[in-house]
Amino acid sequence: MKQKDLKLPNRQVPFSNAFVAFIPEDWAPYSTQLPARLAAAEHTQPRRDAVSSAFPGERLVIPAGGLKVRSNDTDYPFRPHSAFAHLTGLGTDREPDAVLVMEPIFTDADEEADEDVENAGHVATLYFKPRAPRTDPEFYADARHGEMWVGQRESLDEMSAITGLPCEAISELPSALSNHTDRIPTRVVRGVDERITQLLDELRRTNEVEFDPCVDEELEVMLSELRLIKDDFELEQMQLAVDATKVGFDAVITDFPTAVAKGRGERWCEGVFALHARHLGNDVGYGSICASGDHANTLHWIRNDGDLHDGDLILLDMGVEVDTLYTADVTRTLPINGRFTPAQRTVYDAVLAAQQAGIDAARAGATFHEVHDASIRVIAEYLHAWGLLPVSVEESLDPVTGGQHRRWMVHGTSHHLGIDVHDCAQARREFYREGTLRPGMCITVEPGLYFKSTDLLVPEELRGIGVRIEDDIVVTEGEARILSSEFPRDADAVEAWVAGLLG
Repeated sequence: MKQKDLKLPNRQVPFSNAFVAFIPEDWAPYSTQLPARLAAAEHTQPRRDAVSSAFPGERLVIPAGGLKVRSNDTDYPFRPHSAFAHLTGLGTDREPDAVLVMEPIFTDADEEADEDVENAGHVATLYFKPRAPRTDPEFYADARHGEMWVGQRESLDEMSAITGLPCEAISELPSALSNHTDRIPTRVVRGVDERITQLLDELRRTNEVEFDPCVDEELEVMLSELRLIKDDFELEQMQLAVDATKVGFDAVITDFPTAVAKGRGERWCEGVFALHARHLGNDVGYGSICASGDHANTLHWIRNDGDLHDGDLILLDMGVEVDTLYTADVTRTLPINGRFTPAQRTVYDAVLAAQQAGIDAARAGATFHEVHDASIRVIAEYLHAWGLLPVSVEESLDPVTGGQHRRWMVHGTSHHLGIDVHDCAQARREFYREGTLRPGMCITVEPGLYFKSTDLLVPEELRGIGVRIEDDIVVTEGEARILSSEFPRDADAVEAWVAGLLG
């Protein structure tokens, strides 16, 4: 490519011919030793086999997604689409613009896509942008892919060694997808990489292929439901994420005095946790909620710009995402000075009782919503005992005519957790909310009570108090395994935890 063909940013100094001739000279050769297989990639073949069995004889296209612009020519850190990561083992910041294609195998190569021919599974190929030679302008002039800008990228052989997958250059993808488009049914995970979606839609139009959007949706749903039950490796990663999260919580508590003294203490807490999330893992698994005082009553408080005050509570909803992208999601509501007031303890104990009821209900054979039902009944009983419910407990719990308790506990008690903080979000209702819990499912249990400072129905001493307690659990045939068991839960233990770290 000639320099005049390069689309240089308007602030980049043009490259002289002398530079272009000089830049590729005298570099050490690339290593010929192939890298080791990623640990996560060792566990992906059974997942791809399950996908293959679900869609015999069909071409399946799972993009990683591309970089997203934050501002002008700067991008947000890249995170691959969760289904792509789950099926390839590629996590952290790898691999923008890549696409996994699962091509069907037929017993008779001359009879592709013939319904009478037995399907023999799929060949999975990873298409990505391999590194360019140092003689290519990409090496020094491409700020998105060039080695001088973003570091050394893998070759085709190196990426194959890392993932255990056959690899091809992304430039070959259009040709591969156009091959027998009229004869091989194709599905794509839509909305991940619009270029790929548009390419396939155009191929369908060009080849006059009848297309029902539900075809692609079914693939997305299946890939989401595939993650409902975690394998042993995934549960190990979840435990690592929770353990790293505990380190982050401890660090935040230790710095409470500094957060109080410096002002905007919520931001200080957020920053301290983010430091440990980046050091021990890939990043935070979601925007941390560091909500002190009345801010705790805003469910998704992520502004985190408030002060911390001695005597207040702070609700910390935070989780570390490890390099394989599995994340923790733990919430604790803590007294900033190490001691609950009587009113704070009253609310805290009610939420703890509700959470324990939910954890007790979470076992194989129960339905997902029974966890919420168990927790919310306790919440309603406490609200009734305090004289806040205008109706009986049973009337409030009636799903059609009731719901008054939701004024103070509006959200659900649980969600699936894994490679997404709200994992398996595209799963069908009959397998999620109405589904049956099975061993290996990982869910949260997180009831709360939220008494806004402006709520005149609430006794004055309770106004401004918001409490949520959240733990990550694994469903078993018996009692749930609490991944976050190292986090103190009861009020006395929480006080001892905070006081001990404050010295």
